[in-house]
Amino acid sequence: MTGRRVAVTGMGLVSPFCGDLVDFFDRLLAGESAIRFLRTDDVPRPLAMPFVSCSGFSADAALGRALAGTMDRFAQLGVAAAFGAWADAGFSRADTAQDRESWGVAWGTALGGTLAYENGYRDFWQKGRERLSPLSLILGMNNAANAHISIQLGLGGVSMSHTVACASSAIAIGEAFRRVRSGEAPVMLTGGSDAPQAYAVARAWEALRVLADGDENTAPQSCRPFSVDRSGLVLGEGGAALVLEDWDHAVARGAGIHGEMLGYGTSCDHSHLVRPEAAGQVRALKAALADSGLAPGDIDYVNAHGTATAEGDPVEVAALRAVFGEGAARLPVSATKSMHGHQLGAAAAVEAIVTVLALREQALPPTAHLTNLDPTCAGVDHVLAARRSQTVRAALSNSFAFGGSNAVLVFRAVA
Repeated sequence: MTGRRVAVTGMGLVSPFCGDLVDFFDRLLAGESAIRFLRTDDVPRPLAMPFVSCSGFSADAALGRALAGTMDRFAQLGVAAAFGAWADAGFSRADTAQDRESWGVAWGTALGGTLAYENGYRDFWQKGRERLSPLSLILGMNNAANAHISIQLGLGGVSMSHTVACASSAIAIGEAFRRVRSGEAPVMLTGGSDAPQAYAVARAWEALRVLADGDENTAPQSCRPFSVDRSGLVLGEGGAALVLEDWDHAVARGAGIHGEMLGYGTSCDHSHLVRPEAAGQVRALKAALADSGLAPGDIDYVNAHGTATAEGDPVEVAALRAVFGEGAARLPVSATKSMHGHQLGAAAAVEAIVTVLALREQALPPTAHLTNLDPTCAGVDHVLAARRSQTVRAALSNSFAFGGSNAVLVFRAVA
């Protein structure tokens, strides 16, 4: 696919490690886990599970109390990440000299303002209240994050949200990429955010029996993608954002460029709501490569979807083997959810940032805690410890969601 070149000029993240992007990536390279044991005070049964919280994040400090008060937790995380990416791209929130009427936002969220709705139920059923705050509706709407971002940054182009389960922000990034490449928008702010610690959401995931086991002592090692003893995924909250920009536009203003986005491929398994299928993932991988104009041999790293579920991990590896053939055995693959958890609709944006940082720093983060590889996940080059001073020309970031929705993003290092 030809069109305008697309630069990644800004990245922002609410890190569970409480630091900046450099700190976040350094900790991943070190194999450090942000997973802790969550225990709530809910009655009659508290939540008790491994979880990733952004405990150091203060919405009031990041956004100001007045603005933060108009948002659910997922929107607070998203807007804070967007502000970070905007500043990283060299844009000022206060600068009105630029014509931003065609600049837009594409955001991903699997849950939207679930916490706002749950708090409403608690107010009615546990506290006996008869009316809710008039802000309740706008707190809970799925497009709250992108709406706030557009308003705060004065972006007059498209403002849209995508809800595609775990592929939500991959789809959002891909659709933003297409708008920049086509020339429709010179700048798109994109990414995703979610806050899955709502009681009913956590219980629903628990009922599906795909959550990892763990306690206070074992929680940090509880997410073990590709491992023979893996027990499931670990939920986490988070927000991550990228600024995608027309390459010439970025160069003309002297912007720093972290990397280049080259392609985007999607597919649907069209076979089962929760059981993944290799054939569908193969179609998405091939579509992404074709869209980018790259061959399998041009790819030097894959950030895997890698959730540590019994069915998901082997299917993803099988899809990679099918696409990369004999080269699969030499293809470095890692699943960083082993350290930062699964942020649902924000996960793909987090992993897109990890992928761009791997290209920028020429270093590959590992799959943590992978000491006993499941034979069904063999056939690729699993990254077991950080690899520095690598030659990483181009990389893929995979996202494969419930419902069979698959999305693959392609990035390239800046020469």
